[in-house]
Amino acid sequence: MIDMLVRLYDLPDTTALYAEVAAKGVTLRRARAFEKHTVADFAKTHFSPKWVSEVEVALTRQPVACFIATREKQILGFACFDTTQRGFFGPTGVAENARSLGLGKALLMKSLEALREIGFAYAIIGGVGPKEFYAKACGAIEIPGSDPGTYQDILP
Repeated sequence: MIDMLVRLYDLPDTTALYAEVAAKGVTLRRARAFEKHTVADFAKTHFSPKWVSEVEVALTRQPVACFIATREKQILGFACFDTTQRGFFGPTGVAENARSLGLGKALLMKSLEALREIGFAYAIIGGVGPKEFYAKACGAIEIPGSDPGTYQDILP
């Protein structure tokens, strides 16, 4: 799967997006170190054991490099950055029953804004599945010749 590049200095305004998510009763925030087991369990239950490893790395960073979406003390989704490689976005996932709430885009944007705040001008979205989503959400463009990129010789 191809990688995509995002210009962090040219991100769209997110004020309305975050207000829309909040109006649905969802809180977007950084996960906290003492929640590592909870976020990792969410990733394991809904997604991939490999993503659990990346979530655990993100939760050991200071500041934590993982945003979560919650409602009524339940995780609905997460997004990590700066885990597999510096300046990379991902992994990210939203529970199936919460996918119509705009959380994927909101978590993406929180992560990209955080990468910008720590000094990156560009971010890489590695091993992209939904290319159209990323192109529309944040203006991401394909990086020619980036498949398989950093995701080579992966252990089971």
